[in-house]
Amino acid sequence: MTEPTVFAEDLLPGGGHLSFVLKRGQLLRLVDVEGGANVSLMLFNAHEKTERLNLPDSLKCQHTAKLTAGHCLYSDMGRVLAAITRDTCGWSDSLGGVLDAAEVAEKYGAGRYQELRNGFYRNGTDNLLVEMGKWGLGLTDLSMVLNLFSRVDVTADGSLRFAPGNAKAGDCIELYAPMDTLFVITALQHPMDPTPEYAPKPVQLAFLHADASVAEHCRTSRPENTRGFINTERLFA
Repeated sequence: MTEPTVFAEDLLPGGGHLSFVLKRGQLLRLVDVEGGANVSLMLFNAHEKTERLNLPDSLKCQHTAKLTAGHCLYSDMGRVLAAITRDTCGWSDSLGGVLDAAEVAEKYGAGRYQELRNGFYRNGTDNLLVEMGKWGLGLTDLSMVLNLFSRVDVTADGSLRFAPGNAKAGDCIELYAPMDTLFVITALQHPMDPTPEYAPKPVQLAFLHADASVAEHCRTSRPENTRGFINTERLFA
């Protein structure tokens, strides 16, 4: 297997947002710089944006309640938008969603631009909508997000519990694109993070060219994933 090669790097600051197309055969590496990061992620087919990430199907077809290395992120058309090829923190949350402006104000205080300028308190809904607007998407296209680096457990009585400290400084998640995939991301605290201060953490991004074999363990981890990759490859046949 040829080692992946970096062709671009970027730093997503705490509170920041970004969108880009990860082309077929490319790999995105996200590194938690300080520990405690959370990156909320949406995925779309870059060429047909009505096709987007379907988290219930991603969980159901892989018989899992968590998403980590070896798992695939499926579209609502049964294709693989991205494969999680590496995950050193071991868990990404598919349940917690993001906060809107009113919820951020209730949790952290006003945090207005008038007083804080670029340090104002941002929220996941608006951050994602800003990036989605660049690609002709709007409020009706806002859907479930995957919260990378964060863990939420379901207790015996059915309640949800945030697991502090799931990601440490230097933890890494890598996502391989078997098709041209539009990524929309924002780096904000998880909605269930009990920390009372608004203090989102930065994440280092690296973009790499990669051989398809980097995702072979995802492809073969379940029969469903083999079929998902075949469905995806038919787009390029």
